[in-house]
Amino acid sequence: RAAPVAARLRGAAGQSFGAWNAGGLHLHLEGDANDYVGKGMAGGKLVLRPGPRLAPAAQAAPIMGNTCLYGATGGKLFAAGAAGERFAIRNSGALAVVEGVGDHACEYMTGGAVVVLGRTGVNFGAGMTGGFALVLDEHREFADRANGELIEWRPLSADDCADCRKDLRGLLMEHRGETGSARAEDLLEHFDERLDRFWLVTPRAARLDALLERFRAAA
Repeated sequence: RAAPVAARLRGAAGQSFGAWNAGGLHLHLEGDANDYVGKGMAGGKLVLRPGPRLAPAAQAAPIMGNTCLYGATGGKLFAAGAAGERFAIRNSGALAVVEGVGDHACEYMTGGAVVVLGRTGVNFGAGMTGGFALVLDEHREFADRANGELIEWRPLSADDCADCRKDLRGLLMEHRGETGSARAEDLLEHFDERLDRFWLVTPRAARLDALLERFRAAA
């Protein structure tokens, strides 16, 4: 297998940063990006981290625009900041770690995994039939913002979530390593204390073991 090609960029990216990204291509951006980050991406890795002037407030600040990861089929996205509306809609295979999302996140999602280390907007998971999400709910408001028609959520501290807890720890470590996220650092330092603030979000009709098997095979 050929070594991955990595590009390290600084500044503000316009529309469609990393759209249709392919396997073996790793794009690292120190700055922020507009809408459609990772649209249709099939592989590789996208990493967004704030510039030095934004770093102290990174977790609360948007780092990318709307409709990011739309229709993605693979690859990984790590962002030390929040995404806009309609994040990961129609995602069918990509893995993402972000620190907040706007309205309608994971809409019509059919595969992959999304980790949200911050607040969500309304209508989370509408029409979601595959994949899963891990959502940090520090303010106990997720139940009022999620669309419960096709999804359900359970505490990550539940007995049948042991494998997901291992996955979360590993993803936090990878997110910290790629972005230098202070948010991930804090969560890792207090991991056991914060578990009861995480929800595991899955489609109602899906078996958890089957979801995890497909996720690990793709990863």
